[in-house]
Amino acid sequence: MANNRKKRNKDNNDIMGENEFAAQEAQPTETAQTENETDTANEEITAEERLATELAAANDKYLRLYAEFDNYKRRIAKERIELMQSAGKDIIVSLLPLVDDFDRALKVMETSMETAAVKEGIILVSQKLKNVLLQQGLKEMESIGKPFDAELQEAITTIPAPNDELKGKVIDEIEKGYYLHDKVIRHAKVVVGN
Repeated sequence: MANNRKKRNKDNNDIMGENEFAAQEAQPTETAQTENETDTANEEITAEERLATELAAANDKYLRLYAEFDNYKRRIAKERIELMQSAGKDIIVSLLPLVDDFDRALKVMETSMETAAVKEGIILVSQKLKNVLLQQGLKEMESIGKPFDAELQEAITTIPAPNDELKGKVIDEIEKGYYLHDKVIRHAKVVVGN
């Protein structure tokens, strides 16, 4: 009996030992599951934090880009205003010597009795003015003797043509037309033969 008891105790110990071993094996599994849940939670927090960081970086980049574009628009508007204000500066500067020439011509006209000298001076100033305007891109339109073109000329009136060759052509020019860099800036006012 004592042997049976010892055997039973041993078997019980073995069973208990197996149960404890099984419990110990089960504990790490539960611990591992808890660690996995914690890791998953950490990964979710990390993913959320990463997304929040990316969102903050994108917002910062957007705000900087928007501010840069706004500054660009202001700078362009300011440059455009300055350009408009100083656009005619070169032309005005090139015309100032002509203003001086006209002032001198007027003074000479007041005291001079010679009309030939005054006339010659006015012709020189006129040629100088035309040269300055030509350098700035202004060009006179040639109209007399050419066919009437409604896109370039404005017909003031029509008169009977002196001969058949002048029918539909410009006979006289009331006001000259001008191009600025090959673009019409003033249409010629003309008389057309009928």
